Amino acid sequence: MIDFTKWEWTREPESCVIKDGRIEVVTKPHTDLWQRTYYHFRNDNAPVFQMGTDEKFFSFTVKTEFESAHHRFDQCGVVLYLDSENWLKGSIEYENDRFQHLGSVVTNHGYSDWATTEINASVKSMWYRLSRREDDFCIECSADGVRFSQMRVCHMWEAAGPVRFGVYACSPEDSSFQAVFTDMELGECKWLAHDGQQPDKDA
Repeated sequence: MIDFTKWEWTREPESCVIKDGRIEVVTKPHTDLWQRTYYHFRNDNAPVFQMGTDEKFFSFTVKTEFESAHHRFDQCGVVLYLDSENWLKGSIEYENDRFQHLGSVVTNHGYSDWATTEINASVKSMWYRLSRREDDFCIECSADGVRFSQMRVCHMWEAAGPVRFGVYACSPEDSSFQAVFTDMELGECKWLAHDGQQPDKDA
């Protein structure tokens, strides 16, 4: 069981209930995480609930449910938030009644990128697994919590030491919805060491 007494809010949501390993969050309107790239604005007010660790190798798994997400950009998922300019997240962003975006954002030194794929708007739950191997990270997703597919491998420039990770939910426009997080597990790294080309000597 994960000890939520060791978790902290970076910013608190509209409301939150934590009980029996379940986190229920209601978002505030006009909350988001994004830095500069393409849109040329900076948003740093999404509720983020995290724990810290200095463990260099781990995997964190969580199931998200977002049945009431209904407005453009409503989202919830897994996050690793170091500070306003260095973080990553994996989530589904609602777009319209036909499709939504399953994707990830990696932000290094104040610039965000966004890698996405369109999925059907009928999807209302998703599992995520965030894995760390020193200052490199992998985000995976799963429809059933058993078979995971890779979404993103990335490097975090400011993640050489202790990190904080957990969950987030936000509504960038004039909206609010309930996000539910369950089935959280933290354990040994399930992102195995690369078994192909050997590292360069100066890497």
